[in-house]
Amino acid sequence: MKTLKNLSILFISALVFTACSNDDDNPEPVNEEEVITTLTATLTPVGVGPSIILQTRDLDGDGPNDPVVSESGALAANTTYNGTLELLNETESPAESINVEIEEEDDEHQFFFQVTNSLATFAYEDFDGDSNPVGLEFTVTTGAATGTGTLTITLRHEPNKNAAGVSDGDITNAGGETDIQAVFNITVE
Repeated sequence: MKTLKNLSILFISALVFTACSNDDDNPEPVNEEEVITTLTATLTPVGVGPSIILQTRDLDGDGPNDPVVSESGALAANTTYNGTLELLNETESPAESINVEIEEEDDEHQFFFQVTNSLATFAYEDFDGDSNPVGLEFTVTTGAATGTGTLTITLRHEPNKNAAGVSDGDITNAGGETDIQAVFNITVE
């Protein structure tokens, strides 16, 4: 009986130690998503003319308040603009630049630009180490047609940059997770 009792204790102890031994000594690093409260697009015309600033600020994140969206003016017809994006986390003081993280992880990020009413076309000016587009720098070329529409800027985390059309800015097959999406009302005149 004593042997049976000792074997039972040994068996239960083995189960307890085996159950606890599944701890992963090398867990996957946690890559927290970026907190982006502010996206600012600066469009500077090639040649002469004022820069256009498009900005969205959402200081309470997923809170009850809607983002504050502002556009500083109309785009000129038949004009090429050099564009840059600045992303900030303004929940920190001082505000943290998210551009640094996007540049460090450029193979995991891509911006997409969608415009309605064929008011403009976009071209990427910055690329990751595999020559895939990123989109912190870009050009916008407006057409002859004047009118109003919307410009949607979307940042995707871990898009499939090799999917059809993605390198040309087609978000349809991109996949990945949306880090931020901003919609601006634009006018070309």
